[in-house]
Amino acid sequence: MQTLYNISIYLYIISIHIYSLFNTKAKLWVKGRRSIFKKIKNKLSQEKNIVWIHCASLGEFEQAKPIIINYRKKYQNHKILLTFFSSSGYEVQKDYKHVDWVFYLPADTKKNSKQFLDIVKPLKVIFIKYEFWFNYIQECKKRQVPFYMIASVFRKNQFILKYEWFEKQLSNISHFFVQDKKSALLLNSKGIYNTTVTSDTRFDNVILNRINKVDIPIINDFVKDKKTIIFGSTWKKDEDLLISFIKKNDQLNYILAPHELHNIESIQKKTKGLLYSKYKKNKLITSNILIIDKIGILSNIYQYGDLAYVGGGFGKGIHNILEPLTFGVPVIFGPNYKKYNEAKEVLKKGIGYSINNLQELTSAFKELAVIDNKLAIDYIEENSGATKEILKHI
Repeated sequence: MQTLYNISIYLYIISIHIYSLFNTKAKLWVKGRRSIFKKIKNKLSQEKNIVWIHCASLGEFEQAKPIIINYRKKYQNHKILLTFFSSSGYEVQKDYKHVDWVFYLPADTKKNSKQFLDIVKPLKVIFIKYEFWFNYIQECKKRQVPFYMIASVFRKNQFILKYEWFEKQLSNISHFFVQDKKSALLLNSKGIYNTTVTSDTRFDNVILNRINKVDIPIINDFVKDKKTIIFGSTWKKDEDLLISFIKKNDQLNYILAPHELHNIESIQKKTKGLLYSKYKKNKLITSNILIIDKIGILSNIYQYGDLAYVGGGFGKGIHNILEPLTFGVPVIFGPNYKKYNEAKEVLKKGIGYSINNLQELTSAFKELAVIDNKLAIDYIEENSGATKEILKHI
């Protein structure tokens, strides 16, 4: 199985190089890893006391942020190296101010894992949620470098729990900080007892977002105390539904923040909305729709909303519903939420609503419009504290 795993890594590398000829993200993935060891060595060769934190992309980075910020306060003589697997994570956060260096993660081959660890010589390693790169894990185990998994969730049908070889690799991890008791019990059933149940560190992160919220004058000017619905991290299937809703409810203000920007032109054509980048403050507003064509500001935009629709639920899975909830904004999302504990919880508490079609979307807005916003804030506060618990151990 080890051989098959290594072959699969090389096949992935080959396939993404081919895909990079046609896809921008893949092109960045390849370009960012050119001469990667030379870049890392030039920056880190004389450095000591390095803690390595790795995220797949932006979603996992949101879980890592409170760990990074609070670890830095606790261990001021340590330096933090942050790596990303995806280009969407790296390109947005390559200048993140709370770490010392940000790099792409070299592909998980045996040679790369040895070379990377020879240069970095980390004191400890922290991976977020589902990033299981087994050559790196094995090499850390050989070197007796503590390896922590943060904010993990395990389910019975997960591929990684179906095969003995993968289970054995999990035993090389020093400690798991899992989001729920079910995950801990599943690991226990596989003979892995080095687990601690904490909540999701994203709760701590969105509280930080609320405390350190940044005013956005353009959004403030656009909203002007009107009832405003925010559509965040939307994909095409979400947008088709939402545009139909907007046409039937044109008395409200709408802010649309697509997950990716390549569809902006199409959305603007269908909605006649204003672009954030071209919005003129204090000028005559000609539309009740504002389209966000800038990455990285959505978490602050939610503070201006009365209700929020969070996208992704008609695809692989919903995006971060905690970001609006921390501001007391109830949430609506599509049907694909079963893998997300927080989605199930907000449905039970009545501060969230899952929909399948336009009729259900209309009903959801009516029901959530009368919700006490304090219920959402209380939910966030009740589930905070994971970061503090994790830092006690690491």
